[in-house]
Amino acid sequence: MKGTRGERLSGEFQKEISSVISNKLRNKFPELSAIISVTAADVAPDLKSAKIYVSIFDTDEAKSRNSFEIIKNNAGFIRHELAMVMHLRTVPELRFHLDGSMEYGSRIDKILNGLDTENDD
Repeated sequence: MKGTRGERLSGEFQKEISSVISNKLRNKFPELSAIISVTAADVAPDLKSAKIYVSIFDTDEAKSRNSFEIIKNNAGFIRHELAMVMHLRTVPELRFHLDGSMEYGSRIDKILNGLDTENDD
C-alpha cells in the first residue's frame, strides 16, 4: 500500500502480528521456533488482503518449516486477534510468505568470516 496511511497501516500490522505470534500463538503452540520475526507487511489499498513476510531462524530446518506451517494454518486466529486489537472496519485476509533474508545474511556472514584476511606484505 502506498502513501502515508498505507505505510502507517503496514507498520501497525507488522507490529501487532509480531505481538500476536510471540504471545498468544506461542502459548497455543509451544513448539514454535525461538526466533520468529515479521519482516514486512504489504497491505492492499482496499484492505481486503495483506502479504505478511515472516522470517524464522532456527538451527533445525524441519522445526523451522513446521513453525511456518503453524503460522500459515493459524492465519484466521491471527486475523481474529488483530480484529480485537485494531479498530478497523475490515481486517484483511492474511497471506504469509517465508522471508529467507535472515538465513541469507547468516550464510553471507559465514562466507565472509571464512575468507582469509591475512595481508601479503
